[in-house]
Amino acid sequence: MSEHAAVDQEASNARRGRGASGGAAARRAARSGGGPGTQLTYIKRKINVYEVLDEEGLALIEKNTDTVLEEIGIIFRDDAEALQLWKEAGADVKGERVHFPKGLCRSLLKTAPSVYTQHARNSERSVQIGGNATVFAPVYGPPFVRDLDGVRRYATIEDFQNFVKLAYMAPSIHHSGGTVCEPVDVPVNKRHLDMIYSHIKYSDKPFMGSVTAPERAEDTVAMAKIVFGDDFVENNTVLTSLINANSPMVFDETMLGALKVYARHNQACIVTPFILAGAMSPVTVAGTLTQVLAEVLAGASFTQLIRPGAPVLFGTFASSISMQSGAPTFGTPEPSLVSYGAAQLARRLGLPFRTGGSLCASKVPDAQAAYESANTLNSTILAGTNFVLHSAGWLEGGLASCYEKFMMDIDQLGMTQKFSEGVDLSENGQAMDAIRQVGPGSHYLGCDHTQANFQTAFYRSNIADNNSYEQWLAEGEKTAPQRANELARRWLESYEAPYLDPSIDEALKDFIAKKKGSMPDAFT
Repeated sequence: MSEHAAVDQEASNARRGRGASGGAAARRAARSGGGPGTQLTYIKRKINVYEVLDEEGLALIEKNTDTVLEEIGIIFRDDAEALQLWKEAGADVKGERVHFPKGLCRSLLKTAPSVYTQHARNSERSVQIGGNATVFAPVYGPPFVRDLDGVRRYATIEDFQNFVKLAYMAPSIHHSGGTVCEPVDVPVNKRHLDMIYSHIKYSDKPFMGSVTAPERAEDTVAMAKIVFGDDFVENNTVLTSLINANSPMVFDETMLGALKVYARHNQACIVTPFILAGAMSPVTVAGTLTQVLAEVLAGASFTQLIRPGAPVLFGTFASSISMQSGAPTFGTPEPSLVSYGAAQLARRLGLPFRTGGSLCASKVPDAQAAYESANTLNSTILAGTNFVLHSAGWLEGGLASCYEKFMMDIDQLGMTQKFSEGVDLSENGQAMDAIRQVGPGSHYLGCDHTQANFQTAFYRSNIADNNSYEQWLAEGEKTAPQRANELARRWLESYEAPYLDPSIDEALKDFIAKKKGSMPDAFT
């Protein structure tokens, strides 16, 4: 057996949890925060959140938001049903602009749950959204990929499947996500079917639905019902999907159509203003927070007009821009302050919160990408974020999904998860036996406590190189992206699909075939 084949066989054994090789792999995986198959549960944070606004500041933002909602209003574009529902709820509707009496949106949101479970087809992979939970989901939306040969190109359905597989194998990714890249080799009006099927077939983690048209949202729900059953879907949440406001202060017919489909079926919507501050919101943190809260209140409360009790998240995606070029920037202080403040506002509303990720503007997985992503991820977790989209793979301001960056990011997610566990104050964590045994002037390397804990005491990166300079030279002077490249290749080569009931798989394929056969291809 070749060395490469031996590595693959060891990874396969580790996933199955059998044999001496599997045991060794599992022990190494535990030391490095996990490996393929050693899935971590969603984070149950044991650290305090960081808050940037005091009561006076929060009250000021909320007061200004009430003024925006009542005096300026929010546009609900090309949706007569939405406008009629708002009229019946007591809003002042002038054309397509809805003006909200003070307190209306907050009153409607009293029926929205503060915590819910998104069920996965493998119940062990189900996640809690809200409360002290944090759920990591991969990159969402890029039309391009930077592949393992270093080529930037349009994404394909094979790339989409690859990222779903990597997210499935990644221990620190808790959710399969949604549009992990845009497969442009499949017709626009049909690609959502292949994308949803890929999430179901190649992973057993929770996933997101299509929002690019109401009928595609309906197809997502129909496919979910094939997997989970009609009654289960109507009475439980199996989809958490992204609904963006068209900032500033507009909800368009596409997003509203998808929102209505998911809310009617009791599926969760992440109502998220997509903001490049300075272009789509004021240049100030307080001004941006005011607009964010106004847009979320309008969109989130609308879900409760559709179906009281439907899960909804307070989302925000706020980046700054270069005032010289207009290009989006990431990892800077102001968006972090927006995230911290928005998280506080979400908690006051009693809604789960989404923001952040591993965001960067760099074109390659270099030092800029690492610094900007680390800055964003750090504020994401300290804000107390519940659902983290773009946790891994984001590059080039969201235009590209990058294989190497994906692997580097999930290593950081493992570290973040370890940090979120807080300080172990158990008897073992206190380590008094070790302190007594070693005493003054000796060392802890050989003591019983160290021997018992050495495998799991510290997070061990599977990307970073901490060896000597001489060993690094001997092993080929590899950079972090090169090591990530090799790791991604090994994972994809050793991937094994989770079990899917053949009858369900066949029903999904039949549904897709009938849907595709009912319409001609469209690429726009």
